[in-house]
Amino acid sequence: MALLSKTNIQLGGLLLTMCGWILSCITTYVPLWKNLNLDLNELEIWTMGLWQVCVVQDEGAIQCKEYDSFLSLPSELRISRILMFLANGLGVLGLLTSSLGLDCLKFEERRQELKKRLLLLGGIFFWISGLTTLTPVSWIAYITVQEFWDETIPEIVPRWEFGEALFMGWFGGFFLVFGGTLLICTACSPDFQQPSSVHYVPTELQDPCLNLQPKYPDLNI
Repeated sequence: MALLSKTNIQLGGLLLTMCGWILSCITTYVPLWKNLNLDLNELEIWTMGLWQVCVVQDEGAIQCKEYDSFLSLPSELRISRILMFLANGLGVLGLLTSSLGLDCLKFEERRQELKKRLLLLGGIFFWISGLTTLTPVSWIAYITVQEFWDETIPEIVPRWEFGEALFMGWFGGFFLVFGGTLLICTACSPDFQQPSSVHYVPTELQDPCLNLQPKYPDLNI
């Protein structure tokens, strides 16, 4: 029963990390990190991501323009690109290593210690992947809040606001961290094995011939 519960926790943690990794990959490439609504032209909505800036018109048309140069980008966008790439790569490594360490997978079943190490390593990869996902998302959100409440900017100037990608990144990062924690806990928990059944023979049922002793050992016939 303990093994079944441990296996379910491992599968649940792997499912959470897979969802978090998918959300992290989507967050990396969609141009929805920031939104800008123009009061002068309400038919257009500007969106910005790590790779391009897009204009969404009311009719449904979308026009996007990629950034000209990586070096010309602000420092937060450049570092965010690197961190998101790192998070996605660590997520792939976490999926590979933790999948090989699952108890339900018949891989090196006789070498349980190796499977535990693989599961632990996968959980650590997911943990780092979650943190590297949360870092750029939270950094961009912090800068957006600072610019939104900047009193030096005139009120008539439109302000950038949170985009949908920031929320996807937060959810993805928390899923990766929580799922990786579950995998680490199951890898570090001891294996509970049920004691083997031992059959005891009552004394009354044992062969009485084995315990026969002379009542009068000094008596000679």
